[in-house]
Amino acid sequence: MSIRNNTYFISDLHLGASYIANPRAHERRVVEFLDHIAPDCKRLFLLGDILDYWWEYRTVVPRGFTRFFGALARLADSGVEIVWFKGNHDIWIFDYLPQEIGLTVHDGIMVTELDGHRFLMEHGDGVGRLPWSFRKLRGLFRNRVAQKLYAAIHPRWTIGFAHSWSSHSRKQGGYTPSERAGDNLVNFARTYNADHADEKIDFFIFGHCHTILDSTLPDGSKIIILGDWISRFSYAVWDGKDITMKRFE
Repeated sequence: MSIRNNTYFISDLHLGASYIANPRAHERRVVEFLDHIAPDCKRLFLLGDILDYWWEYRTVVPRGFTRFFGALARLADSGVEIVWFKGNHDIWIFDYLPQEIGLTVHDGIMVTELDGHRFLMEHGDGVGRLPWSFRKLRGLFRNRVAQKLYAAIHPRWTIGFAHSWSSHSRKQGGYTPSERAGDNLVNFARTYNADHADEKIDFFIFGHCHTILDSTLPDGSKIIILGDWISRFSYAVWDGKDITMKRFE
């Protein structure tokens, strides 16, 4: 019997995205990964944009993601701790997935201790220096009144609009990795530890940028940017002593 002592980090799966050529194969690959880590997985952190779009209505469930949700439920039922961070694509998760699957939903920065080491995690869209327009849009998406008004629109209009917006963002370069994509997150990590010398973070973990970064900062802390599952199929694993970036083949 395997000993469950590993913590896994994954982000930016964008399940259901209209620009993914074979959505069913994409979902199956994610499920294969979840089944692969099941024997030694103690914790699983989903760091946002797991779904390309999700709107949770009070009494109905959007179609799709059956195999993925089932794989998460199997992990949760076996005792794996699952934390799902809201990203900028899957903001509107409320109580359905926590109740049905048994996971925890988190919005914003989380500072926590894992195996005696301090971790700071966030999707990556809510830290550092953000453009004014993006901050306003981010606030609007989290506004309760705006959410209620949006929920009143029939899904035949909202779902198509959301997927069109996502596809347009990708065509405009919103998903194109670059060498500078993680600069804002690196600068945030450096500033955070300088401002919190008595509570220094050992590991910063982010998603959002769709690029891979595994770097040691001047103060000895590490910053990990998790890449994506559109083309990289990357993730990180913490074994209690070391953290490693890997790809799922």
